[in-house]
Amino acid sequence: MLKKERYRLFVSHFSARQPDAETELHYNNPFQLLVAVILSAQCTDKRINQVTPALFQRFPDAKALSEVTPDIVFDYIRSVSYPNNKAKHLVGMANMLLNEFNNEVPSDIDDLQKMPGVGRKTANVIASVIYNAPAMAVDTHVFRVANRIGLSSGKTPLAVEKELVKYLPEEVIHVAHHWLILHGRYVCVARSPKCGICEITDFCKYFQNTKKQTKIFSEK
Repeated sequence: MLKKERYRLFVSHFSARQPDAETELHYNNPFQLLVAVILSAQCTDKRINQVTPALFQRFPDAKALSEVTPDIVFDYIRSVSYPNNKAKHLVGMANMLLNEFNNEVPSDIDDLQKMPGVGRKTANVIASVIYNAPAMAVDTHVFRVANRIGLSSGKTPLAVEKELVKYLPEEVIHVAHHWLILHGRYVCVARSPKCGICEITDFCKYFQNTKKQTKIFSEK
């Protein structure tokens, strides 16, 4: 199957079944999403959603967060991964948001990456979720699923990002990020993909290769 056909089938399938797919992080405004995404690095969305209600109540905006030390923030996020570093990042981000961006979460990828704790993946999430920009954030789920399905053969997150942006229609890039994440989180899981309940095996490269290998083995 040609790659363009695989992309066409991928978009057709998920556009019909998950047209409004969105992040599972809970937030009410761009500032809260930025905080949540910074916290979510190497941590589950479920855990972040348990932590952020109290955090947002205590620090409802960048000004409130900028006025405290990382030690105080740490008490609210101690159960997430790398809480010391993330506490420092959040306070630094809040100060930069106020002092350099007029208290507005920027839409530009490069501007976003200037803030502490914001790498390319986080910047792409903010740009795509808040501003519907054609940006593709590649986390472990996106990287794994894109390669398994056969949408990409990239060896690095950046290579996968560039390939997905190149072949996906621009208008669906922001939602395709969530298609890949959710499929990886609930169906195409890392250790034992649930191919038995998967609805895209007809165009999944991983499934087709596995089926071929099983056939060859059974014939020996």
